[in-house]
Amino acid sequence: MEKIRKSEEEWRAQLNPEEFRVLRRAGTERPFTGEYTDTKTVGVYRCRACGTELFRSETKFDSHCGWPSFYAPSDSDAVVLIEDRSMGMLRTEVRCAACDSHLGHVFHGEGYGTPTDDRYCINSVSLNLEPAE
Repeated sequence: MEKIRKSEEEWRAQLNPEEFRVLRRAGTERPFTGEYTDTKTVGVYRCRACGTELFRSETKFDSHCGWPSFYAPSDSDAVVLIEDRSMGMLRTEVRCAACDSHLGHVFHGEGYGTPTDDRYCINSVSLNLEPAE
């Protein structure tokens, strides 16, 4: 996958302040406020910063956690997983493999009964939904 590299100024010009805070500064949107939390629309979820395909609606499920949840990325090469020890806990951060934007976190073994037993908890502001035609 080709890496997308931009300066901080270029990202600030492209993204609105909330998108920049989450995607480039690893922020988190407030739970139950994102536009895709409860969306059932069939389609492809792309990185809001670079347009790379990240998730498909077939893997989205209701976790009732306050953010869109997926049990797998559309391609394992689409995301990068990074150990995150911030906020006094050990988590796994999910980033876009193409542009290194923060997407959210992935959790394993929570008992949701998904095929992978993973919950990719992703900020809506990190995504753009491309509805199927």
